[in-house]
Amino acid sequence: MTMSRSKTRSPVLKSFPIFDVANVQVLRGPQGTLFGRNTPAGVVKISSAAPGDELNGYGSVSWGSYNTVNAEGAIGGPLGGGFSARISGLLQRRDDWVTNTATTGLADKKLEGYRDLAGRLQIAYDSADFHANLNVHARDLDGTPRIFRAGIIRRGTNDFTPGFDKSKVALDGLTSQSLSSFGVNLRMDYHFDGMGTLYSVTGYESSNTESTGDIDGGNIYRFPPLGLNVALFDVNTGGTSKPKEFSQELRFQTDDFGGFRAQFGAYYFKQNLDYNETAYFLNSSTSYQDIIHDNSNENFGIFASAEYKASDALSFRGGLRYSNDKRTDTVSGFTAGFALTPGLTLPITTKASGDNVSWDLSSTWVANENVNVYARVATGYLGPAIQGRVLFGSVPTVADSQTTLSGEAGIKTQNDAKTLRFDLAGYWNRTKNIQLTAVGGTSNSARLLNADKAVGYGLEAEIGARPLDGLDLTASGSWNFTEIRDTGIAVGSCGSGQCTLLDPVNAAGLALIDGNDLPQAPRFIANFTARFAVPVGAGEVFAFTDWAYRSEVNFFLYEATEFRGKASLEGGLKLGYRMDSGLEASVFARNITNQTRIVSGIDFNNLTGMINEPRIIGVELRGRF
Repeated sequence: MTMSRSKTRSPVLKSFPIFDVANVQVLRGPQGTLFGRNTPAGVVKISSAAPGDELNGYGSVSWGSYNTVNAEGAIGGPLGGGFSARISGLLQRRDDWVTNTATTGLADKKLEGYRDLAGRLQIAYDSADFHANLNVHARDLDGTPRIFRAGIIRRGTNDFTPGFDKSKVALDGLTSQSLSSFGVNLRMDYHFDGMGTLYSVTGYESSNTESTGDIDGGNIYRFPPLGLNVALFDVNTGGTSKPKEFSQELRFQTDDFGGFRAQFGAYYFKQNLDYNETAYFLNSSTSYQDIIHDNSNENFGIFASAEYKASDALSFRGGLRYSNDKRTDTVSGFTAGFALTPGLTLPITTKASGDNVSWDLSSTWVANENVNVYARVATGYLGPAIQGRVLFGSVPTVADSQTTLSGEAGIKTQNDAKTLRFDLAGYWNRTKNIQLTAVGGTSNSARLLNADKAVGYGLEAEIGARPLDGLDLTASGSWNFTEIRDTGIAVGSCGSGQCTLLDPVNAAGLALIDGNDLPQAPRFIANFTARFAVPVGAGEVFAFTDWAYRSEVNFFLYEATEFRGKASLEGGLKLGYRMDSGLEASVFARNITNQTRIVSGIDFNNLTGMINEPRIIGVELRGRF
């Protein structure tokens, strides 16, 4: 299956496990004039290995801490008569490793385990001019919802509360999560001699997800809500989500005519999303509400682009896209009288629509075989969005369309021996009418709003080196500046009244967020890898390590001492033996330093936080044929 980032607003469908991968492509900046749906920030295109005319496959299995198992494999080859097939699968599982110390309530006594099973079958047909690939895939997940941990942030700091133990929580609400999904896509192309190739991509995806969690993260309720396992009030919510999506793309790409190539196409996307919101009183398994959402999202686009190679050294590319979006959300159902926002009567229907013409221009100059310089400027568009929450002070809100102007320029270099590579790039972007979501704050609410604009700019550098045979090094880093710019925009903050707000407030007591960083946007990012191998027998002994760093981040739109995530540095190590035949055995560690960080939070009830993955140490066996 070929997957690319899209504005489906369905994280379930975009989180299908990644396995049996042929290649990964990253297209930075607004996209949409090449293929698929327009994207406001970029595309990560992951292409699965396709069936071929040779029998081949692979298999791998690893076992680690907490009985963590990752097993995957694939086999494919020719069937005859131009047909070929490939079947691949993945199993991931982990034991529950967090103990629930609460002695009352409905939460499971052990948490954080999961079992995730996914599979894919592809059948392909190839002839001289016609190619087709039918891809059927499915997934089944049974696990634990995200664990919210009450009171793990010490007031006045972003440190852990004394006594915090990542292997323990105290929850009294329901905790359940399951997912099943199914999808199919058909890719076809036909080449017209002397003209070009016509492509057709048809896709259908569906999913059924249930998730219920103890949002307050504790089992003790008092004021002030300070200390481990302490909340201001009980919050236990959940629901089901059932998205169904259909997409169709037709695209024609011309042959090369004296350095000139072009393509044009159309794209259609339709999503029907049914989901509900349930909530439970303390120690009750009977929901006191069932708020039902019937949501539809329709997008249509036409696009065209052209590329001209003016000389062996200089090439230009440009493209246009027209996008049209229509959204509808109908809210119905029932809830306890105190939960529905006063003044609202169900059902409520909210609609939004928008359209836009976006474009991009780029150029590449090849100075010589070791140096090339590039530049790109593009506009992006994100259609209007609807937030249909009607509970606890929330009312349906619409965020208007946002538009982005971005530019990037850089240089890519390597030495003659191709043992040293260095790339450097700079970028700038400005998003007008940027869509923001204010979650929590003064109550258990959600609100969409538009800020006047947000800006971002930075520098990125990457180096790769092979200083000696058997040793490969890579390092990359970036400095990234983001800022919300709107002198009047304000949001609720610290509903429990227990956090240290760093922003000024307006007359209504709301935090003014002009000048703040965007949430979860670190100023510095760095990555490093090293691999060293020594030939031994019919293979090699190798060591590989990788490290990822990010600086501090804000969790929310406003700034508060407690909701500022600390800098993070996580690393991994792998030691093993790889035979020339493709068989590999190794030991590994992830998060090798066992670093624990708070990565997000809940602010409307107490100082609740969520943490990163624990250290995993294990063994792995891989093989290919």
